[in-house]
Amino acid sequence: MSTASKDTATDPAVPDGREEQLPRLQGLRRLTLPDGVRPYLAPLLLYGTLKLVGLTVFAWLLEWADEYQKKNPRFGGGAHWWDVLATWDGWWYLQIAEKGYDPKPLQRLDPGGLFTVKQDSVAFFPLYPGLIRGVSEITGLGLYGSGILVSVLASFVAAAGIYAVISTLAGVRAGTIAAGLWALVPGAGVEWAVYSESVFVAIAAWCCYCVMKGRWVAAGLLAFLAGLNRPTSAALIGAVGLAAIVTLARRDSRREHGIAGPVYAMIAAPLGLLTYITWVGLSMGDLTAYFTLQRDGWAHSFDFGAYTLDVLGNTAVGRHDYLFAFTVPDLLAVQLVLALPFLIALLLRKKPPLVLVAYTLASVLTVLGTQQMFGNTGRYLLPAFPLLLAPAAALSRLKWPSLAVFFVTASVASGWYAHYVIFELGIP
Repeated sequence: MSTASKDTATDPAVPDGREEQLPRLQGLRRLTLPDGVRPYLAPLLLYGTLKLVGLTVFAWLLEWADEYQKKNPRFGGGAHWWDVLATWDGWWYLQIAEKGYDPKPLQRLDPGGLFTVKQDSVAFFPLYPGLIRGVSEITGLGLYGSGILVSVLASFVAAAGIYAVISTLAGVRAGTIAAGLWALVPGAGVEWAVYSESVFVAIAAWCCYCVMKGRWVAAGLLAFLAGLNRPTSAALIGAVGLAAIVTLARRDSRREHGIAGPVYAMIAAPLGLLTYITWVGLSMGDLTAYFTLQRDGWAHSFDFGAYTLDVLGNTAVGRHDYLFAFTVPDLLAVQLVLALPFLIALLLRKKPPLVLVAYTLASVLTVLGTQQMFGNTGRYLLPAFPLLLAPAAALSRLKWPSLAVFFVTASVASGWYAHYVIFELGIP
């Protein structure tokens, strides 16, 4: 597996007339737009339409169930249905955007409870709340509106990045379908909520694309930014570093890419993540404070898969004797976990570039190897977009009527399984 697929790749910025487009969207090419923009119209229109359908169904379900107004506005409730999109983690992000950080030494709680350390906002990385604050200052929108705007715009950038990667490997039609699939996957409800996933996937997708195209400086900068957004950026940082090492180790690729670019990417990629975690440690008087806070303040820690196995075992016999048990989200998550080996095998069969393989495997291992809310497995796997490669390639063989039936059905259903389930039947 190589770090760059150039021999058979299709650059999405250079449309290939031999690739079959979705018939209803072909007319968009006639619009007077820069050549580099036109290829992205179809996937972005498909993505946006599917998201709107899912969000509409979600809003209808919230009003029909009539439960959200009875809940705490911080924990899944609010005066209006759209307030739900800024609860749970969204509340923390808005607090940071408004007040900034105030790191203090870890505060121990009374023993015997689930959490033994007081929760602190420094557990949430600064890039997303910083963007919220910046957009609010520039546009005059409130923090909530700015948070939604940042997420929505970032989700389109992410969909474009997914299209760029998948179309390079499997063709324009598959890339368009992959962008649509990302609107429908389990956990996709947070893409248009006050959550940081859309920003991270936008960075990750374009970072992988830059590595595939040998644009090492851009890849290093994007990986640096990813490190300021989420701790799981470690998977992306490691993938960029591994791809750079392999590039330098091979004489032909070293001659093609040079030495300075890959070395720069290796050095720049981890600096964002390391800088923030170090700052948290120094500010709180303990260099391991961030990890302690995650483990003792949120009960999230890497346990090599022990928690995942516990959930799978309990669910198999109809029990819920495990931490963070939520019946419906957990059942959906079990099905997703059981599908992962199949999806990974199909991905490897496509022989994608090394950066995609390393990033996907590291992302999956991080999710399955960590004790966290199992029902959120779909959300945690949102960044593993390369898993869409094989399904998108397979669906690209279908005719438009069949695809239309699939996308309409899935988009309606996503309002329940990708939105309502995680926000109202679990904790996103």
